[in-house]
Formats: sequence, structure tokens, C-alpha cells
Amino acid sequence: MLLLLPAGFALASCVSYPDRTKEAFQEFRRGDFDAAARSYADEKTTGSEFLSGAEAGLAALAGGDWDGAQQHLDRAAEAVRDVEDRALVSVESLGESLVALTINESLATYEGEGFERVQLHAALALTYLARGDLDGVWVEARRANALLESEEQLYEKKYRAGGLGHFVSALAYEMLERYDEAYIDYERMVEKDVGTDLAGRAMVRIASRLNYSDALPGLVERFGPDLQRPPDAAQIVLVGAVGLGPYKQAETLTIPTKDGLLQWSVPSFVSRDQGSGVLELSITGSTPLRASVIENVDTIARENLSDRIAWLAARTAVRSLLKRELTRQLAKDHDWVGQIAGDIFVLATEHADTRAWQTLPHTWQAARLFVAPGRHEVVVAGSGERRVLGTYELEAGETMIVLARDLGGKLYPHAIGGLRVDAPAPENAPANPATTAP
Repeated sequence: MLLLLPAGFALASCVSYPDRTKEAFQEFRRGDFDAAARSYADEKTTGSEFLSGAEAGLAALAGGDWDGAQQHLDRAAEAVRDVEDRALVSVESLGESLVALTINESLATYEGEGFERVQLHAALALTYLARGDLDGVWVEARRANALLESEEQLYEKKYRAGGLGHFVSALAYEMLERYDEAYIDYERMVEKDVGTDLAGRAMVRIASRLNYSDALPGLVERFGPDLQRPPDAAQIVLVGAVGLGPYKQAETLTIPTKDGLLQWSVPSFVSRDQGSGVLELSITGSTPLRASVIENVDTIARENLSDRIAWLAARTAVRSLLKRELTRQLAKDHDWVGQIAGDIFVLATEHADTRAWQTLPHTWQAARLFVAPGRHEVVVAGSGERRVLGTYELEAGETMIVLARDLGGKLYPHAIGGLRVDAPAPENAPANPATTAP
């Protein structure tokens, strides 16, 4: 019977990540973000320090708890600091971690997929923006971009990714009137083909302002002329997370042989039904402005895993052969009891790792609306709901930011900046990061 103990232990430990986190995920999906953040913050829920901080961080961000979101996301970042630092120093070290063998993928410390670590720092940049710490925005945006470049170097390709980090970074630069540096971030978005229409219009606007005479004609030809804006215009900027990213499931193949079972198992991403999934920003009396997709998380997740799958397939193949050899030896030493124990061990342990950051959105979207200084009733619409945020007094050149989560046909927007004039401000309102903008 002792032969069956390892197999029994393994069977008890192979619950899929979606099943393990089902209750916390349901809290998140129904908009109970405080409860979801508390559930995910308990590492027993996820079994991973990285995922505990990442999941709780996005739950807190969706609920408008900027301080809590930053603390949770910082915890996730600290959990993978070593692997990130090694990847930024040498891409070869990142590849080495992909060939390390374990008895079971799910028993290894989960350090996030490459794209998840990029998303982590882009989300952290958002929390710094919400809290008014623009230096923090740039630190996180730069790290997100460096990690993305490391992934691209490892797999020798270019991803249509990085739009969220670049957009938030550009927005912060514009708020401090550092337009030349904002222009570089928008230019990188266009080069990567992420949020191209939004970034292209921003490049035209900045090129006109800074008299980039060499670049302006080509930009105007591609993106159209600079739009007319009210004198001393204020701006309302929407950054929204829409829907839910994909989840992982195991793709498993089991082959019986005379010497024992061979089993291969690799993960695959499954997309969720998203509906229309388009955000709109407006002020009462104006035509709604459709947001641009600045990052498609679903596409990036699938592509990044596809590039990694060869490493995972090689690992599962090697493990399967080693485990079959173990079964053969057990059968030799203990006859049919050893054969059964070995086969059970293979079935129990050779499973793909289904851990993944489930609270990530399907897409990140953004929109920018220029308005005359004064009072405006701000409206955000999503896939199933229209929300009037209230009436705000905006000063000349001021930037008001709206961070929103569109989830399950419900919209959860949070306004930062401006002076609300149709209701008293909440007692613990987040700090206003707005300075100036064109």
C-alpha cells in the first residue's frame, strides 16, 4: 500500500486552477470586488504568491481602491522580481527556466507567463497614475516595455503588445507638458500597431504643437489633420478594462504500452464569450466617442503560449518517458502492484499547469475627449450599461481621468480629477493627479 501513497498525494494536488479559485472568481464577476480582493489575497486560494497579488490587485483596481491595488500588485511583482531581473540581464536565463523539469508542472512555483509579467507592470503604472505619482508611472511602464522586449528576443518575434504601458506613460508625460517624450510613446504604439488611431491622432496633435515640420505632412496624410479644439481645452481620458481574458485548460494524450502508460499534457487558452465589448465616452449633448483597443490580452495570451508550447511539450515528453521507466522498474520489483502504482502515478502527475491570471480583461481600451473649460456631465457606456458619472467643473488645461471595468454587462467607472458639482465628494476621494494638458 505504501506504493500508492505518492500517487494518492498527487491526485489530491491536481485540482485545476479555475476550480480552485471558483468562489473568488465568481465574487469578481458579480462585481463584489472587495470580497474578491480579500479572497485572492489569501495565498491559499491561488497557491501562488504571484497570482494572489495579481488577482487581488486587479480586483481592487476594478473597485477603485488604488492603494490596495498597488499593494497587491507590488506583492506580485516582488514574488517574480528575481526571474524578471534575470530576464532583463540575459534572455538566455529566461530560456533556461523553461527547460527545468518537475514531477508535475503545477507543483512548481508559478512565476507568471511572460505576457502576464508585462501586464503586471502596466497595471501598476495605472495605479500610480490614479494616485498622482507620475514618476511611478514611468518606472513601471519602462519595466513593462523592457520585459516585453525580452520576450520578443527570446522567441525572435514582435508582439502587438505594450499599448497600455505606452499610453499611460504618454498620458503622464502630456500632463507635465513633456510633449516630445509623450510623442515617443505614441510613436511606439503606432510601430507596434496597438491603438494606432488614438496614438496617430495624438502624434498629429503634438507634431503640430511642436512644429515637427518634417514628420507632420506624413502624419496628416495617414491619420488626418489635427482636430479643432476649444480654446484652453480640458480633456477627459478614459482607460477601460473590458471583458475577461482567456482561461487555461489541459490538452492530454494518454497511450498505453506494455511497459506502462505514456501521457503528454500541455495547456491551451480558451476564450470567453465577450459580446460587443466596446466602451464609449461622452458629455451630455455630444456624440459618444468610441474607445480604441490599445491592448488585446486574449490575442497576446494565445500567441505567447503558442511560442512557449514547444518548451512545454518537450518537458512533458521527457517526464513521461522517465515515469514510464519508473513504472517498468516498479513492475519488475513488485509485479502487478508496482505496475498499477506506476500507472496511477503517471495519470495523477502528468497534467498541464492550468494556472493563469484570470482577472485580466479581454482588451484594454482608451478614449480622449477635449472639452471647453466649465461644467460637463460625463457619461461612459459599455457593452450593456450606460453610466452618468456626474457633473464636473473642469479648469482650462485640466485632465480628468476615468478608469473603468466593463464586466458581465455591467460598468464600474471611477472618475479622478475635476470638481464634482452635483453631489458632495466622497470623504476618502483618491488624490487628483491632474496638472495640465493641451
